[in-house]
Amino acid sequence: MAKSKKHNLSFEQNFDFEMIGICSHHNDYRLAWSINSELKFHLEVSQEPYIADVKKNGIESRMEFSMYEYLDKENHLDYFLIKNKTLGKFLIPEKQNIDFFLFICEKEMIDVAELITKLRGVTSILAVFPFDAEEIDSAKKLVFY
Repeated sequence: MAKSKKHNLSFEQNFDFEMIGICSHHNDYRLAWSINSELKFHLEVSQEPYIADVKKNGIESRMEFSMYEYLDKENHLDYFLIKNKTLGKFLIPEKQNIDFFLFICEKEMIDVAELITKLRGVTSILAVFPFDAEEIDSAKKLVFY
């Protein structure tokens, strides 16, 4: 009888987005409005919420998170503002003190440090934190089109 060969497939996660945490005392629509007003963005409510599988107390469930999006065609950038908490469950449970995350796809086209400085000047924002998605385990489940 011939021996069967085993092949191991290794997968390297490639994060093609920048991840910025935002603390705000306002609701998602008020925060989006403030960012739009002060940074000249065009964040709009997404036609569909962001759907993710989350685990709490060992129970995994599919949850919908409020999402606003701005597809900047001129600069080839996609912005997604997603609420971190819904119905007591977190999109990024390692960062429970963060209210919202701003994800920027095609990050090579933007100066993230400059954007963070501008975000810190928005009146609805209490604090802004850049995060490295590679250092956050639950970021591996995030997918943007």
